[in-house]
Amino acid sequence: MSASLPHYKMGPASLQVATLVFGGQLVEPNTQTAGTTDYTVKPAVATSTNVLGVAGNDANVLSAQTGAPNTYGAPLIDISVLTDYCAVYAGGYDIWAWYSAQCTPGQLLAVTANGTVGPFSGGTYSQIVGRCTHPGGVASAMLTQAIGGLGSAVYFLGRMRIF
Repeated sequence: MSASLPHYKMGPASLQVATLVFGGQLVEPNTQTAGTTDYTVKPAVATSTNVLGVAGNDANVLSAQTGAPNTYGAPLIDISVLTDYCAVYAGGYDIWAWYSAQCTPGQLLAVTANGTVGPFSGGTYSQIVGRCTHPGGVASAMLTQAIGGLGSAVYFLGRMRIF
C-alpha cells in the first residue's frame, strides 16, 4: 500500500488569477520564484516550461464592490462579474484549448503567445504541453476566431490532450 496519495484524484485545481484569463488558455504561475507567496496564475507565455494546465472558465481580478445599501443595510453585490478563481485542468484531460497555428492530429504541442498552443518545433521537451486531438487537426483556414478582447481573430478553439 502506498504511503502517498494523489493530491487531485479527479477534477481541476481551483486557482486565483492575477489578470484576465479566458477559458481554454494555458496558465502558469504569476511569480516564477521558489518559495513565493504569490499563488496566482496568468496566461502562459510562449515556450513556457511552467504550465499548470488549461483554464476551464473565464476569470478576472475582482474589483471592490461598492454598491448602495439595500433595505437591510447590506451593500448590494453585483454577481454579474467574473469570479477571480478558475478551474485549471491538467494531466490527461481531453479539453478545448486555443490554437494559434495549424496542427495535424496527434502532433505534439507547445505554448505560443497569449496562453495558446501550436506545434512543438524543437527546443526542450519540458516545453511540450500536450497533443492535438482535434478531429482532422487544425487547418490554417480555421484560425479565424478572437479570444475575448485580445484583438486579432487568428485563433481556433479546438481539442487537445493536456499532459
